[in-house]
Amino acid sequence: MPPWRWRVSFPKMVLTEIENAVQQSELRHRGELRFAVENTLALARVWYGISARQRAIEVFSNLRVWDTEENSGVLIYLLLADREVHIIADRGIAKRVAQAEWDAIAETMQQAFHHGDFLHGSLQGIERITLLLAAHFPPGTNNPNELVNKPVIVKC
Repeated sequence: MPPWRWRVSFPKMVLTEIENAVQQSELRHRGELRFAVENTLALARVWYGISARQRAIEVFSNLRVWDTEENSGVLIYLLLADREVHIIADRGIAKRVAQAEWDAIAETMQQAFHHGDFLHGSLQGIERITLLLAAHFPPGTNNPNELVNKPVIVKC
C-alpha cells in the first residue's frame, strides 16, 4: 500500500470531523480518546509475526494514551490495509468495560470501513464509545483535556 493511501480514505475534511467528534465526546465523560490510522504494517513487523492488535498496543504506548490522571485513555487504532480496528482501553476503563464491548464497536466500524464509509464508521464508533464512557466515567466538575484530539497518522 502506498504511503499516501490514507489520504484517500481520510482526507482533511474527514480528519477534522473526527477531531471535532472526539472533542465533543470528551465533554460528555472523563475519558480521553485518541484516533490513529496506520497504512500498513512494516514488512519487518509482518515477518516477525506482529499482529495488528499487538501493533495497536505499541501505538497506545507510543502515543502515551495511558498517561491520564484516571487511567481513562482509549485508543481507536485502524490498520488501513486490512481495515482492521482495535480499541485499546487503559486499565481504569478496562476494569469497568469488558473487552467484548470494545470488540463489538470495532466490528461495527470495520463493517463501515469495508464498504468505504470511513467518515460514518469513525463517527459511529466514537459515539458508541462516548456512550460507554459517559456511563462509566461521567463528567465531573474538573474535566481537563489531557490528550490531543486530532487524529494521528502513524508512520511505520
